[in-house]
Amino acid sequence: MSDIRDAKVFKNGRSRAVRIPADWDRFGDVVTLRSVGNTVVIEPKHRNRLSEFLDSIEPLDEDFPEIDDPPPEPVDL
Repeated sequence: MSDIRDAKVFKNGRSRAVRIPADWDRFGDVVTLRSVGNTVVIEPKHRNRLSEFLDSIEPLDEDFPEIDDPPPEPVDL
């Protein structure tokens, strides 16, 4: 899904803003901005929620019991 579009940059108070086309409305309400050389990258903030959560929790220090997992019984179709 590599689509390239031009977008309007405008003043919003003392800041500059970018109009995101309506059919690209998949960013949510919060985005992360990164500067890479002369490029500004806009990414949805929610993209890293799971990895951030997994990084924040302590590993479990317990052994899990073995689970009996017999093969399925044959079925005559």
